[in-house]
Amino acid sequence: MLVEDLPVPEFLKKNFRDFGIVELYPPQVKAVQAGVLEGENLVLATPTASGKTAVALMAASIHLVKGGKVLYLVPLRALASEKIEDCRRFLCRGTGFKAAVSTGDYDSSDPWLADYDVIVATNEKADSLLRHRAPWIDDVSLVVFDELHLLEDLDRGPTLEVVITKLRRRLPSAQLIGLSATISNAEEIADWLSAKTVVSEWRPVPLKEGILFGRKIEFSDGNVWELKPMSENVIVNAVLNVVAEGGQALVFALTRSKAENYAAKIAKELSEKIDLLTPEDREVLEEYAEKIIAIDRSSFSEGLAQLVWRGTAFHHAGLSHAQRSLIEEAFRARRLKAVVATPTLAAGVNLPARLVLITEVRRYQPGCGYQLIPVLEYKQFCGRAGRPGYDEVGYSAIIVRRNDEREYFMKRYVLGEPERIKSELASEKHLRFHVLALAASEEVAAIEGLLKFFDETFLAHIYGAHLIEEELTDVLGFLESAGLLEVYGLEVRATPLGRRVSQLYIDPMTAIRLLEAFREASRVSAFGLLHALALTPDVPRIPMKKLSPRLLEEEIERRANGLMIQPPDPGDEIYDEYMDAFRIALVLEAWAEEVPEAEIYERFGVQPGDLAILRETASWIAYAASQIAKVANYKEFVKPYDVLSERIKHGVREELIPLVRLRGIGRVRARLLYQHGYTSLEKLKVASPQDLMRIPGIGPSIVKQIMEQL
Repeated sequence: MLVEDLPVPEFLKKNFRDFGIVELYPPQVKAVQAGVLEGENLVLATPTASGKTAVALMAASIHLVKGGKVLYLVPLRALASEKIEDCRRFLCRGTGFKAAVSTGDYDSSDPWLADYDVIVATNEKADSLLRHRAPWIDDVSLVVFDELHLLEDLDRGPTLEVVITKLRRRLPSAQLIGLSATISNAEEIADWLSAKTVVSEWRPVPLKEGILFGRKIEFSDGNVWELKPMSENVIVNAVLNVVAEGGQALVFALTRSKAENYAAKIAKELSEKIDLLTPEDREVLEEYAEKIIAIDRSSFSEGLAQLVWRGTAFHHAGLSHAQRSLIEEAFRARRLKAVVATPTLAAGVNLPARLVLITEVRRYQPGCGYQLIPVLEYKQFCGRAGRPGYDEVGYSAIIVRRNDEREYFMKRYVLGEPERIKSELASEKHLRFHVLALAASEEVAAIEGLLKFFDETFLAHIYGAHLIEEELTDVLGFLESAGLLEVYGLEVRATPLGRRVSQLYIDPMTAIRLLEAFREASRVSAFGLLHALALTPDVPRIPMKKLSPRLLEEEIERRANGLMIQPPDPGDEIYDEYMDAFRIALVLEAWAEEVPEAEIYERFGVQPGDLAILRETASWIAYAASQIAKVANYKEFVKPYDVLSERIKHGVREELIPLVRLRGIGRVRARLLYQHGYTSLEKLKVASPQDLMRIPGIGPSIVKQIMEQL
């Protein structure tokens, strides 16, 4: 089926043509035949790169010309960045339509989005917008749910399920399109959504899955790829073989340390093979390496840059956004020959390679030991094999170390079916989070309404709503005892505190912990405020050095008078949690006291991506703490937490806050301005451009930005 023959607007046909899309893939043809362009709800479950996004864009174009509004939901911010580019490229180019992305600020209904035709948002942001009852949502006529199989994700699945249920209730006539990897119960999910299904294994680049043992990859079709002996290491040898044939490799490791270790081994041997990196490769890679070092000049960045210079990189959550972007760009440009990634990449960025290596299929689970990963996760890894336009076939292989594992892993994974997607909504943590939101946003006003809402979820569709009636009763009792809900007979309503907690999009347990800290506090220091934040479940625990117990005890003793929560006894069950929070608070304190990033990485053993997510989350929870203090009448904590929120956000002491609010003025430039006498916006207003440009790091473009804002 040709694009030219589709019943879609001319602008989309032109934009597709301009990017080389002239004919539909078989799964896309099936989607059209299923009525997706006539407004039918659809669940499209097909492999990576089989054209799922294009189907959503075709449907979106029809809604837009009819005056509709499109909401495109994704699970990750990285995916939001990809999808907004797709929307601008195909739906906005040459048209008057506008697309926007919204992923942050959970305390706003984002009224500005009313002026946009296509909105790309994370599931969590959409949930926040629904809690704030954003009026423009009523104009949405098409909702796209990307990565729908993540319904089974322990952390993100419940929010996706609740968002779908809320949108179906609020927008009963909207078209719904769910995009998913191939799953075994797509029909069951489609039945829940009153949708048709298109399930296909078709890929634009055929995939050959197999088992790598020694130097042989045995494929499911019986063929064998005999690798040349280019290295003693099994992983390195496979990578060198595919690079020698002009391809790239994506290696999946289940931990960060293994990803870094494998990348170092590959880089060492790859760089020694003179013919595998061309002079042009080396020149371009050196430029990428210099850009990575320029970001923060830490030993972490220098180590990463050394790998990139030699044609390899690792990719995990410890990387900063800038570092990740450079690595992905270098790989897509085919200069980086190998990337060793943790599993988050498989569910996120589109980064295909000729060969995908899965280094192990057993993951350590605390309290359970080593457990086999799901087949669905393995299939996600494999989905990255084969680059359209570059490879005629993609290869994936599980590395096995023992001969007796070959047949077992072939049957379980290569020939296996992905697990049935199930609901994870029944957990107590997620129920208390979403039950409070339902009452606070007046989605439900009685226990009967609450039960009816959960009767419309995927959980109830599979198991029946009665499964969680007892859990719902317990959650209502818990939220009532915490002062977040009021239950009058069969009626349920949020208290002013409960409503504010829901709007702030935080775990109710975070609010409870903060209120406990407010009640117990006597003398409070800035560090004590930080430590109370770090004790909440919303502030993430990040990988870092294990500071010595003696050092920690000395620090606790030195700061004891300013702590809001006094230390428990070493034998207490919350002792380890308390100590972890103390370590986190030390990192946040260093950041807010303007310690250079590179020094923080060295001193605490944290990585750039972890520090970024920590400070972003902690800044938000500090803001939430100020709001909770205001509603709960703990006025003495309102301003301190407000100030602390901005200090964490920008990484500065209090006196720099007015300066650092200026766009283009980060923590370093703000301190330089302050040191040169520009201690307020008023003093900046009377400064001449010539005087400002005498300050190191303040050039003409920065001066222009400052003057425009003042």
